[in-house]
Amino acid sequence: MSDDLVTGLLEEARERMHKSVESTRHEFGSVRTGRASPALLDRIIVDYYGATTQLKQLATITTPEARMLSIQPYDKSSIKAIERAILESDVGLTPSNDGAVIRLILPELTEERRKQLVKVVRGIAEEGRVAIRNVRRDVMHDLRELKEAGETGSDDEHRAEVELQKVTDLRIAELDELLKLKEAEILEV
Repeated sequence: MSDDLVTGLLEEARERMHKSVESTRHEFGSVRTGRASPALLDRIIVDYYGATTQLKQLATITTPEARMLSIQPYDKSSIKAIERAILESDVGLTPSNDGAVIRLILPELTEERRKQLVKVVRGIAEEGRVAIRNVRRDVMHDLRELKEAGETGSDDEHRAEVELQKVTDLRIAELDELLKLKEAEILEV
């Protein structure tokens, strides 16, 4: 009985930590490198008639050229709100609008901007690490509650904590590897 509970908690921890890593990987995709990618605009939220809406739900985003993004709103009246959201975001791009389509030209990254983007990426990675550590903290708390309730022994609890720490270390190492790759991609000239 207690083994099933402990195994279930560890499995849940693995799954939640994996989701944290995947979420961080997705966030990394929204940080600009030297190439245009629709994922750069994933974090942009537009105030659309009083409702906060993701840009990708309001428009088609394409990359007609290697250094250009094209945004075609489904509703032409939302073009000003989309422009404003892009200007207020941290992507560092200035939109140009012809009344039907918004174009974003990605300039060459300066050394200073690359360093700023590395800081942004490190911040995202730290948020991912914190999320993983929070999962570990929650599961440790659940394990202690099981032990206090007498549903598992202290040996089982200790073994589970050791296993949980291994999973935590593995996921944080995975995040660090993703961070290293993303930093290299940003700093690549």
